[in-house]
Amino acid sequence: MEAVPTPSRTIFIGDVHGMLDTLDQLLAELKLTATDRLIFLGDLIDKGPDPVGVIRRVAELQARGPAETHVLRGNHEDHHLRFRRNLTERPGIAQAMADSKPVLDEFFTQSSRADWNVLDNTLPFWHCPDLNILAVHGGIPGNMETFPFDWHDVERLSKSEQQHFKKIWLTRYVDRETGKFLGLGKQHPDDPFWADVYDGRFGHVVFGHEVFMDGPAFFPHATGIDTGAVHGGALTALICTRDRPPETLSVPGYPASIGTRFEG
Repeated sequence: MEAVPTPSRTIFIGDVHGMLDTLDQLLAELKLTATDRLIFLGDLIDKGPDPVGVIRRVAELQARGPAETHVLRGNHEDHHLRFRRNLTERPGIAQAMADSKPVLDEFFTQSSRADWNVLDNTLPFWHCPDLNILAVHGGIPGNMETFPFDWHDVERLSKSEQQHFKKIWLTRYVDRETGKFLGLGKQHPDDPFWADVYDGRFGHVVFGHEVFMDGPAFFPHATGIDTGAVHGGALTALICTRDRPPETLSVPGYPASIGTRFEG
């Protein structure tokens, strides 16, 4: 069996949030080749004008290249997947979800089976041992002591262990004493942002989810690249190779005056 070649570039892209035109501009400037590996950090959908178009562009990349393309699951993909499951298993809860966030039903109505195939195959994380990088959507709770670096290991976890592990899609702030995940709005002023206290135990973490309007955020053991394309900021790619320091490439997103839907 031939060894899988190491990509010339591993490129991480932050939260796209339905911004198809912005994504197309970034892809054009990246000038992807067949030796590249492209990792979307999740939250492809919601808020922006064309979430279905973004999903179909990503599906096209996965099917035709030129780069090897993977997508991580963000909290927005997870929310839509739970909504679809509840339509069958718990329709009352699905209705309550749709009443709270109409975009759930809108996306379900507008999307095709092929579109859902992209969401179904989103990954919980991506580990790049050649770069010592762990890519996640959200962050690493401070009390997470082990990390299953094989996707299939996540499926073998107990239900409660899976719920704990899924905090990597949501983590922003952690308890100042225990390091435990804190839900949005539950933090106190002295509870830290997770990346400020992360010690690098699982490698350098590249993440999205938290918006940094002033540009990519660089921490000792983590880099945040959700630069708020849908909020009037930019869509950012982090470009990593083995032989030189990482570089970033950003293209402008929407004017801040254009509203967004489904915050979170």
